[in-house]
Amino acid sequence: MNAAVTAEAVEGQNLPGGADAAAYGHVRTAGVDTSHGPILYLDDISVSFDGFKALNKLTLTIEAGELRVIIGPNGAGKTTMMDVITGKTRPDAGTAFFGQTIDLLRMSEPQIAHAGIGRKFQKPTVFENHTVFENLELAMKTDKRVKSTLWSKLDSAAWDRIAATLELIRLSNQFDRLAGLLSHGQKQWLEIGMLLMQEPKLLLLDEPVAGMTDAETERTAELFNTLAGKHSLIVVEHDMDFVSRIARTVTVLHEGSVLAEGPMDVVQNDARVIEVYLGR
Repeated sequence: MNAAVTAEAVEGQNLPGGADAAAYGHVRTAGVDTSHGPILYLDDISVSFDGFKALNKLTLTIEAGELRVIIGPNGAGKTTMMDVITGKTRPDAGTAFFGQTIDLLRMSEPQIAHAGIGRKFQKPTVFENHTVFENLELAMKTDKRVKSTLWSKLDSAAWDRIAATLELIRLSNQFDRLAGLLSHGQKQWLEIGMLLMQEPKLLLLDEPVAGMTDAETERTAELFNTLAGKHSLIVVEHDMDFVSRIARTVTVLHEGSVLAEGPMDVVQNDARVIEVYLGR
């Protein structure tokens, strides 16, 4: 554990030492039946806006612990797909299941988030006037009622979780810094850490390295590769160099449907993908 965290007192306490990535565990599937493998299954999803078909019979399967990258030209349906998964948009047709039994189309946005699907938008959203540590504390999946929040104190398990998350996102030595003073990349990592504090089973990440430096992009690739297997990730990205660093399976969307899917080298050499996306 970084000495900057274990040695420094925070609000009169020290972060417990010995916390590591194992502290936040492997894929948490309690309540989500992944006994048959997939954690997310979309089947024939269609969405229309004023006659424009944003999704056209989209079918997609994500395995538990998988890191899937979604690419495609603007207007391909990537954002609409994430909107359907998180309950922001209701499809005109199709089915969407989280695990084997959770019907996402019967749930509200808060219910879906509580079930274990976390979403990160392109622009980082953190509490800039709070410290890094406080941001993670506020994001923790706990009783958020006013009385509980005002009078509660973190137990050792909560301190361990925050310490492990700080180490994972490499912000241990920034734990007492105001979030507003962080670099763009650090804010992105902090927001990912905030999502992790909510114990998600599935993370949706929209263009996470946009605006990052080369060094920050490389660190983000390392972070995602570490998270894969412990969490399921869907990453929407345009940076092909970044995609090549993290991709196991790449899905290419075009006009609301899957155009191609497979390993990065196969997708890159697909004539249809080159024509509609990579050749541009």
